[in-house]
Amino acid sequence: MKLPMFQRRRVLASLTVPAVALLAAGLVGCASGPSPAKDREVLLQRAQEFWKSVQDNDAVTSWKYEELSKKPGWTLQAYLKREGILYQAVQVLEVRSLEGDRAVVDVKVTYSIPVLRMMDQEVVLKDEWVRVDGLWYHAERKGVL
Repeated sequence: MKLPMFQRRRVLASLTVPAVALLAAGLVGCASGPSPAKDREVLLQRAQEFWKSVQDNDAVTSWKYEELSKKPGWTLQAYLKREGILYQAVQVLEVRSLEGDRAVVDVKVTYSIPVLRMMDQEVVLKDEWVRVDGLWYHAERKGVL
């Protein structure tokens, strides 16, 4: 049996509205940003890249991961002068916490500070990271380590 034209439109409209609403809800969910698991994965990747460059004594590369590189008044030359720690081994362990644009990553390091005659020290750092313009950067360090 064939439905009259106005009834076909009504049936079609009753099917289309829920479908459009579901599609819009899915798009809104996608636009809200990455999942917490994906966010942690991206952070861990950047932390590993940063710490590899630090261990390799590649300050030019590590500078690109530093929050200081985004702050006025800091230059690569000033950054290069503040180092003096040698890292023999580095292992990025896990994301300890991630809240908004701030995070803490546990990093196990073996380091030496030759000028202080401190050799082969081992510590697990609570390494702070901050998100700037959508990317994770190593937060400005307040102390020696």
